[in-house]
Amino acid sequence: MNFTPIELGASIIFAIAVLHTFCTAYFEALAKKYPAHEGLWHLLGEVEVVFGFWAAILFIYITIVDDLGTAKTFLDNQNFTEPLFVFAIMIVAGSKPILYISTELLHLFAKGLQFVLRIKSTPALYFLTLSITPLLGSLITEPAAMTLAAFLLRDLVYRHQCSKALLFGTLGVLFVNISIGGTLTNFAAPPVLMVASTWGWSSAFMFSNFGIESCIAIFVNALGATLIFQGQLINTTGNNKPAKIPFFVILMHLLFLFGVVVFAHDPPIFMWLLLFFIGYTIAYPKHQSPLILKEALLVGFFLGGLVVLGALQGWWLQPILSKMSPTAVFYGSLALTALTDNAALTYLGSLVTGTSLEFKLALVGGAVAGGGLTVIANAPNPAGIAILRQYFPGGAVSALYLLIAALPPTLVTILAYRLL
Repeated sequence: MNFTPIELGASIIFAIAVLHTFCTAYFEALAKKYPAHEGLWHLLGEVEVVFGFWAAILFIYITIVDDLGTAKTFLDNQNFTEPLFVFAIMIVAGSKPILYISTELLHLFAKGLQFVLRIKSTPALYFLTLSITPLLGSLITEPAAMTLAAFLLRDLVYRHQCSKALLFGTLGVLFVNISIGGTLTNFAAPPVLMVASTWGWSSAFMFSNFGIESCIAIFVNALGATLIFQGQLINTTGNNKPAKIPFFVILMHLLFLFGVVVFAHDPPIFMWLLLFFIGYTIAYPKHQSPLILKEALLVGFFLGGLVVLGALQGWWLQPILSKMSPTAVFYGSLALTALTDNAALTYLGSLVTGTSLEFKLALVGGAVAGGGLTVIANAPNPAGIAILRQYFPGGAVSALYLLIAALPPTLVTILAYRLL
């Protein structure tokens, strides 16, 4: 296993960054204990800041070990399309008209469930948000689905008095379902997108190999969470009916959302659409709410840092994957994706030559199955954290509790992928 001093240093810094994500709650506690340096501890306690912060440390390290030119060339060679896209789609998908039409549609479906199954409104909405919205990710991309679901759950659950079990249990199911919900097409899930072109996987291929299994796992996970927490959900029903938004305004927002999704791989176009969208919301403020610019910027910063740090991990990841059997690849990629972005993992796996179809399916299956275990496992996860974090104790999401909460839905996904 050959490596350079820069690659070794990058892996050490990456390991520290991963450890840092598990310590954000500790830094928030330090902010209260030492108010003189409260700002610094709050900064280090922001999970979205972690990888951007350590990416800056890596840049400084490369400059010291080699020179500034090498560090700049390294950054210039990285592809930041995904962080930019997540930044753009979060702002558009999190706008008031998009949330309004999504909520109305879910209420419509919930009425049907209530009539057929004789269940109460809030559990029905909760089930649909954790099941239908992740599946919608196969059409509007996973980051957009995560943004929608997080806002819907914020109003349905998180704004009310919640137990810790409900807080983390819901988040764990959400993250796992979003990760596998984009596998019905070949363009919506980042880990699938990284290999679809190289391996010639079409949307029909994805649906035939992952579609039914993913749908079953999603509905089982959503149903399980609903049954477990329905007693707490009954008391959180809100009666505030949002003001109606004109159809034309909703249509314009949907067109902007559609445009950003269609041009998801062309940053000049979707960033132009985003700027146009921001201008439109300023010109017609009556039916708007403040755009989530801060949250989207933090998530983009997080993912940008993950791109920089993840780029130099191939020296140890690729040899490990190349020596595994398909079964070992499934479970190995599932475990490794908790430590690195699953899109980076599948990309590195696609560089391994002479692999069988079983190897490829196992690599992608394991990567998406483990996408809910940590905040860094799947690119949309930081978006959900940014929207919901303030409702958790101390304003920080415990990485350990998230891991524990995500294990049951991850196990359901494993069973669906391996047995069906």
